[in-house]
Amino acid sequence: MIIGTKLFTLAFGERVGIDSAGNRYFRERRKPTSRRERRWVLFRGRAEASSVPPQWHAWLHHTSDAMPDENSPARLPWQKDHLPNQTGTPAAYRPPGHVLKGGKRASATGDYEPWEPS
Repeated sequence: MIIGTKLFTLAFGERVGIDSAGNRYFRERRKPTSRRERRWVLFRGRAEASSVPPQWHAWLHHTSDAMPDENSPARLPWQKDHLPNQTGTPAAYRPPGHVLKGGKRASATGDYEPWEPS
């Protein structure tokens, strides 16, 4: 974490919540009169913006003034848990034939005909 952000947070921040990933969310203690309040997040571990759940993202960007909490409406059965971007990690999606999955692609079927301009 950048030391300047931590000092700013200690001096001017008010903690408003923590998400399931352990990220801590803050806003200014004093209410500004001529502008919107500042809102920010201190990430747990590596700073990765995709680790912010959608509800907190909406709050951070002033899309919603309601802060997410554990008493939020129940999720629907088809909704999945939030996952940060997995690109570049061992959990990243790799299609069949990818070098890291053995590099063997399925053979092309006999119905393929290349397009040729007339």
